[in-house]
Parts: sequence; structure tokens; C-alpha cells
Amino acid sequence: MISITSPGATAVFTSPATITLTADAKDTDGAIIKVTFYDGTKLLGEDAVAPYTFTWQNVAAGTYAVNAKATDHTGIAAVSKTVNITVNTGLADNRTAVEKYGQLKITGVHVTTPDNQPVQLRGMSLFWSQWMGQFYNAQTVKWLKDDWRSTVVRAAMGVELGGYLTNPTEEKAKVMAVVDAAIAEGLYVIIDWHDHHAQNHLEQSKAFFVDMAIRYGDKPNVIYEIYNEPEGADWNSQIKPYANEVIQAIRAIDPDNIIVVGTPNWSQDVDVAANNPLSYTNIAYALHYYASTHKQSLRNKATVAIDKGLALFVTEFGISEASGTGFLDETEARTWWNFLDQNTISWLNWSVADKNETSAALMPGASGTGNWPEASISRSGRMVRTELKNKNP
Repeated sequence: MISITSPGATAVFTSPATITLTADAKDTDGAIIKVTFYDGTKLLGEDAVAPYTFTWQNVAAGTYAVNAKATDHTGIAAVSKTVNITVNTGLADNRTAVEKYGQLKITGVHVTTPDNQPVQLRGMSLFWSQWMGQFYNAQTVKWLKDDWRSTVVRAAMGVELGGYLTNPTEEKAKVMAVVDAAIAEGLYVIIDWHDHHAQNHLEQSKAFFVDMAIRYGDKPNVIYEIYNEPEGADWNSQIKPYANEVIQAIRAIDPDNIIVVGTPNWSQDVDVAANNPLSYTNIAYALHYYASTHKQSLRNKATVAIDKGLALFVTEFGISEASGTGFLDETEARTWWNFLDQNTISWLNWSVADKNETSAALMPGASGTGNWPEASISRSGRMVRTELKNKNP
């Protein structure tokens, strides 16, 4: 059994195009030896290791009928359905994300442009700053834009566990390095108060975000994430009162940029927040998931929240289990991506890290300044990078 999972049917590109083809192949009674990719009957390339991909470069303008063939250990082959791809004539759009979309805002349940056109940002979250600070630099941000095609990056500033509460000057400097680089590269950037108990650190949080708003509030690049993942906190009595105070402090300086608020149960219970939403404008609500653990029941909660008028923003997700490691569920990952696409929900993958766990996008020992060869990218990282390159303009 084989299917082309990316690009999607009737995909459109601009010449000269770079198109990453990805196929999902399984053999119930043996092993897949290779997957070959074709334009009609013309061989394009092959891959012997899942996820099966081939990068088709310098594709000229035209219409192409792409299919893939999986061959198992006995020589038996199966062919996928054809995916039609159009490559248009013309110059590529070389504008940065911020040049394209401008000052983002919340309109209804969507992140939108100033003229109310829905926007779906896709990108990468950095790891806890106190533990993976080597990636908090301009070179990494530029590589994520140029090679991974990220339109947004997240600076996940650790608060507890040796983070900001212990070393405020050092951790703030890491965030500022990422924000400055994102502004220079024309990316959107999420300033993330990466905390599980933010209601216990209200005054520190307010002071931090006031500083960030003074420094960056006039930049359309900035998105504030004021509470990463509430752990054991009640929405009505703890999270919402905390959010109200921090939002008020930010809005006194920056009336425009989007603010993302964490939701109960590690930013999963968006349906609970939807029953008593915040009264401010330009507010989005964090939805976090790990594809091997969180499946249709969490998508159902998201649908309830959307139906009640909440704008959701997936500031963190993984293909792994919720622990950050374990099984990578590629099928469920694609189901989630389809759901997010259908609802125009922005997302960032966890995480730019070389930690020895399956959610890490990089292999142990990867460079802290980008320029990662294929051998330095993990299986999860390869999947996400392919999705970014195929879907971000």
C-alpha cells in the first residue's frame, strides 16, 4: 500500500520550483525495499528509508502527473494514485513573511492580515532556553527561514528550573537575540513565557512583558505568549486572572500585536477557555498536542472551541508521544496537519534541539548555528522540514 502524502492534490508552485515529494508505504507481510517517484513514466528518483522522499529541483513551468511505486522484499510493487501538480511561470515571491502579511490581528477565529485575509503561519519552536541556548542566535533563525522555510519562530524562554527566575539577564538576552534576528529576517517571532506555573510568577511576568513591549511593541513581527502550559491550574480562578493582568500591562504599551494565552491541562482544554473567554481583542488561545498521544478527542475539543468563537494557535506540537520521546505517529501527524490546514490554524513544531529524544528536530551533536546537513536532522525533523518546504510559500 502506498500513497503520496505531500504535496497535496492540485498543488501549485512557481517556476523554477523545488518540490519535495513524500510517500507513505507499508507492507503488511514484509518490508519495503524502495520507493520510486515518477512524473508519468519518467523516473524522478527513489528513496529506501522511511519517510520516503525525493526533492525535485528546478522544475519548469507545466503540469505534471506524479505517482510513486513501492517495491517489497519479494519484488512485488504497488503504485500510488496520481497527484497532479501545476508549476506556473513567473518569478518566485521573495517577500518575507512580514512583508507579505503585515500587522497580524485576530478576526473571528482566524489570524488575519490587516484586510481580514486568514493567515496560517508555520515554523519551529526553540527548546527551553536554559538547556538549549546554543540555538538562540541569528544564524539559526536565518537557516530556519532560508532552508526550512519557516515563517515564524518561537523563543521558549524557560522560567523555572534554572531559567529566567534564576538568571533573568542571561535568559532575556537569549530571547532578544532571537527577536532581533527574526525582525532582521522578516519573520514573525513568538516571545514565550515558558512556564507551567505562571500564576505564581505574576509580577516577574508583567515586568518581563512590559520590557518586551517597550523594546518591540512597534514591530509587527512580535507575538506574545504569556503562559506556555498551565499545569494543574484552573481557568476561571487562576489562569484567566493572571492573563488579564499581563494583557493589561502589555496593552498599556502595545495595543496591536497578538497575545497568545495558555489553556488548562498543558494547553489542551481550549473548550474550557471557550466557556469563559477573555474580553480583550487580538487574543489567541494556545492548543498543544503530541500526535502519538493526543488524537481525535483533542481535535474534538478544538472544534468545540472554534465553534464557540475562539482563535486557536498551536504554539507547540510534536509527532512523538507527550513525553517528548517514544513512538512517532506519522499517520496521526498528517491527520493533525490536515485539521490545522482546514481551519487555517498556525503551528510551530517542538523543537529545535539536539536532545536524544524523538521530538527533537536534530541529531545529537548538531551545529548550534544552523546549516544542518541531512545527517544532522532527525526523522521527526525531516518530516516537519518537508511539510514546511511544501506548504510555506
